[in-house]
Amino acid sequence: MAITNNKMPRPRRCRRIFFDPEVTYFKPTGIPLRHLEDSILTKEELEAIRLIDLENISQSKAGKQMKISQPTLSRLLTSARKKIADALINAKAIKIQGGNYKMVQPTGRGLGLGRGRGLGAGRAAGGRGRMGGIAAGPGGDCVCPKCGAKASHQIGVPCYNQKCPKCGSPMTRG
Repeated sequence: MAITNNKMPRPRRCRRIFFDPEVTYFKPTGIPLRHLEDSILTKEELEAIRLIDLENISQSKAGKQMKISQPTLSRLLTSARKKIADALINAKAIKIQGGNYKMVQPTGRGLGLGRGRGLGAGRAAGGRGRMGGIAAGPGGDCVCPKCGAKASHQIGVPCYNQKCPKCGSPMTRG
């Protein structure tokens, strides 16, 4: 009688991510979608790229934030960089989707409703944006949620992509 091993592999741990991208599809200009192959980047691969390459956090600290080991983070990073390089070199589209993750709200800034980008549901607006569902338009200011510094809003550049000139925190729309 043959003995079989019916053990299932342990389930993957859910990775914690703090950033959910608004834009999830990038393609080369001038090439119709129907002619493009997709390179799929998971949300945890994007989070690894964001923490290491954009935020300049060490791999051990980023691994702790995502609740994964440093070697696992290193594998995610290698996979993500390979997919991005393949897309850039071979003119493929990059599609961000899927993965085994849990969205976590950052701690220490505001109410945590907008992932630190000024996009929260808002208490007074009933969850329909900061202007109650009405677009804010091109004018206005970007405001630092930490120190209150103001800077003029630049058309086409979201306030959360601007850094406060005084303290370096991401700005929000004022």
